[in-house]
Amino acid sequence: MDAALTQLFAGLSLGSVLLLAALGLALTFGQMGVINMAHGEFMMAGAYTAFVVQQVVGHAGVSLLVALPAGFLVGGLMGLMLETLLISRMHRRPLDTLLVTWGVALVLQQLARDVFGAPNVDVAAPAWLAGPVEILGLSLPKSRLFILALALACVALVALVLTRTSLGRQIRAVVQNRDLAETSGISTARVDRTTFFVGSGIAGVAGVALTLLGSVGPTLGQNYIVDAFLVVVVGGIGQIKGAVVAAFGLGILQAVLQMSTTASLAKVLLLLVVVAFLQWRPQGLVTVRTRSLA
Repeated sequence: MDAALTQLFAGLSLGSVLLLAALGLALTFGQMGVINMAHGEFMMAGAYTAFVVQQVVGHAGVSLLVALPAGFLVGGLMGLMLETLLISRMHRRPLDTLLVTWGVALVLQQLARDVFGAPNVDVAAPAWLAGPVEILGLSLPKSRLFILALALACVALVALVLTRTSLGRQIRAVVQNRDLAETSGISTARVDRTTFFVGSGIAGVAGVALTLLGSVGPTLGQNYIVDAFLVVVVGGIGQIKGAVVAAFGLGILQAVLQMSTTASLAKVLLLLVVVAFLQWRPQGLVTVRTRSLA
């Protein structure tokens, strides 16, 4: 029983990381149809932001609290720059955005190597996240619980923005029918920029959270970008509810598979399960509601 609960928590922990990585991607991919391969590098930028903040502030506990909004700002500004300079010129050309953002990702990786050097760097975890906490007789790492709470908080804030604010209503209008939203007086270009800023900022927050799990390197984001796209596709493009269910579902499934196989084989089996699921339900868990006549 304890082994099952431990594995369940491992799945929830992995799911929370996937959710943080995929949440911003679900926003931008769902609204704009942009295949942003540089999303992982925004996560990497957030992680390096946490490193720089800790070098400046010094105190690990304070630096983490400063790094979270700083990572959001850095990731958001990088996303805003990418959208303004490149993505805005490639609307409705998803394959072009894939190639361009892949090139941007490579440039950002090399820039990180030039600035921070090839060896990975470490960010010290604050003392209040050190060690485990006892829950239901299980010793659970505080850092993993913090990431889980952070992921749920980000989901709650995004849901609040989408359902309770004017910006959220505009985003939903653009997702349902971009042309109709434009003719109704909504500046779709401004909404795109804002959405890309928020989605990329969440990637920066994810990068800060990942510093609690290991070292930071130029290829940090590449370890999560494929899984993030799997979460978005399985959950349903642009569907936050679907992304939440898919992230935790895939995380738990991978944890269960790892109980009887190796980590590499579990990844392969997980991919096969996803492919089989998409053959049965290609639109994902949650169907996209649209007013388009096309």
